[in-house]
Amino acid sequence: MNKTITNFIATLILAVLLSFVLPWWSVMTAALATSLFLPLKKAAVFFVPFLAILLFWAVYSFMLSSGNDYTLAKRIAVLLPLGGNPYVLILVTGIVGGLAAGIAAIFGKQLSLMASKN
Repeated sequence: MNKTITNFIATLILAVLLSFVLPWWSVMTAALATSLFLPLKKAAVFFVPFLAILLFWAVYSFMLSSGNDYTLAKRIAVLLPLGGNPYVLILVTGIVGGLAAGIAAIFGKQLSLMASKN
């Protein structure tokens, strides 16, 4: 299997498993760990974990919000400048998680480069 797909699936599975026992930053731990053990090159280091966690958080927040007819999501979307649209809030939630994971993955890649030089 391609390294990119393997990294995507590993990040997604590890993030889901870690989210059962750790808080929101578990996605950063998952991205860091997968970038250490399944290294990618160039922009894929950022974008593969970014897309994996964006997908995970968007789907997870959609599932949680649809259970209560988007009541809380609508109220939070009114507080933020999103026009009261809960779907935009779900997208923003995914982007924030993706950014956190992408930055953590870059840090993991830098750690692996530093370890390989020593």
